Amino acid sequence: MKKIFFLVLFSIPFISFSQEEKKLVYYAEQQDTDEEKYPGATMLLGKVKMVQDGIVLTCQQALFYKKQNFFKAIGNVLIKQGDTITQTSDYADYDANSKQALSWGNVVLKDPTMTLTTDTLQFDRINQKLYYQSYATIKDTTNTLKSKYGNYYLEDKKFTATTRVTVTNPKHTLVSNHLDYYSTSGITYLYGPSTITNTENENKIYCEKGFYNTKTDISHFTKNAKLFLKERTVEGDSLYYDKNRGFASATNNIQVIDTIQNFITKGNYAELFELKDSLYIIKKAVAISIIDKDSMFIHGDTLLVTGKTDKRIVRTYHNVKIFKSDLQGKCDSIFTNQATGYTKMYRNPVIWSDRNQITGDSIYLQSNVETEKLDSLKVFNNSFIISKDSLSDNNYNQIKGRNMFGKFEEGKLKTLLVKGNAESIYFNRNEETQVLETITKEISSNIEFTLEAGVIQSIKYLKASDGKTYPPSLLPEDVQKLKGFIWREDEQPKKMEDIFIRDTNEEKPPLKKKTLEKPALPLDPIKGKKKKKESSISKIGQ
Repeated sequence: MKKIFFLVLFSIPFISFSQEEKKLVYYAEQQDTDEEKYPGATMLLGKVKMVQDGIVLTCQQALFYKKQNFFKAIGNVLIKQGDTITQTSDYADYDANSKQALSWGNVVLKDPTMTLTTDTLQFDRINQKLYYQSYATIKDTTNTLKSKYGNYYLEDKKFTATTRVTVTNPKHTLVSNHLDYYSTSGITYLYGPSTITNTENENKIYCEKGFYNTKTDISHFTKNAKLFLKERTVEGDSLYYDKNRGFASATNNIQVIDTIQNFITKGNYAELFELKDSLYIIKKAVAISIIDKDSMFIHGDTLLVTGKTDKRIVRTYHNVKIFKSDLQGKCDSIFTNQATGYTKMYRNPVIWSDRNQITGDSIYLQSNVETEKLDSLKVFNNSFIISKDSLSDNNYNQIKGRNMFGKFEEGKLKTLLVKGNAESIYFNRNEETQVLETITKEISSNIEFTLEAGVIQSIKYLKASDGKTYPPSLLPEDVQKLKGFIWREDEQPKKMEDIFIRDTNEEKPPLKKKTLEKPALPLDPIKGKKKKKESSISKIGQ
């Protein structure tokens, strides 16, 4: 076999192609051929350099296939494109016709914004695109990105990374299976299940589509978004989060879960101020809490939750409705202190417990924070309790007074004390036949009632009372109902979905009186007798 050696001067091009787009120039200290070992190839040895259309490749040795216009570089391969991109590797193949380069073995690519390391890297010069299929690590001034597969678009400085993708920096770790990452801006677009973890406090964000700026810590997610904070989880169709401000806003199908208080809020628009421990929800806002192993739903136009866990306050404003399986309510606004279990209802409030409707200027409910059961009830000013007679739609058992104080047992209203200007009307039925026998009206300073399943079982007059008992046929029309009587059953939410219904014809609250009402004069010949203190009547008012 004949061998020929040449010393090629760097200043003199050895070969070039007439086609401008394929024009290639290369240099080497020595040239050799070995048709048996490398058929069709020219071996280039020592300080090899290849130039084509803005790319410069240098290496220790190379094989050049003139017919295919194909270059194989071996040892200390360095590829430069312009003044910005450099790439080193152990080996590289370069197709001068298609302008495709394949590098492998300790590949390191650098540009002014990032460094990429991998084992094998493909370079598409026509589309200015790099891609890898066997894991790569990309580092820039802010983040380190790793993935199994990926493309890098040189002009946009954009990575499209897929399969086992991570983006990390000292503050966050992002895990995904598909994302676009812009190395200059640090902006990331997420596609598919993705999780961002705050390494400082372990807060997490999950989404399946969204935007995340790794430099400003501002994110916006648009599919199955969930924000996991220390004491809350925020979910919504769309979620915006500014980590540095501690601010989040969510839109549509929102659910905020208080993991400490076992408390859930829902709505279609929410704002969360993490640093101030406050939450604001509108558009079908509803608060859900567990009381006595049962869910209580409170809906209003606006829901505001403020304070840390041990001092949390829940305020619900305007067109408020409450639903619990054994308790419903309505008012204009509600104030709840979760730490004390105290709930206050304001402006024309009403609650329904079993068969009873309770109204007053304001109503307070007290829950036991340890047992999570309703404990007591307070009704202040113009208090009124009404229950419809079980066998008649026109008869109503009624109790009114200045204030009322009730006690619950196992979630049921058990006792009720009426203090100040107490009046009552009750319909007495025969225990066996359930035939209506008499109607009694009583007036006393204070009256105490015991109830069973919403029905009055006994009455105690704690001070002397004045009463009258009428047979049904002689009951005067103006005695059937106490002054201020309003039956509001049409407003009662009978099921959870009813809390979102707005009542169009609402009754206005009764005007407050500055003077006490005088009891009605006797109108019937059957007169009640004065009752002694602590006397009782059992099982009446069915």
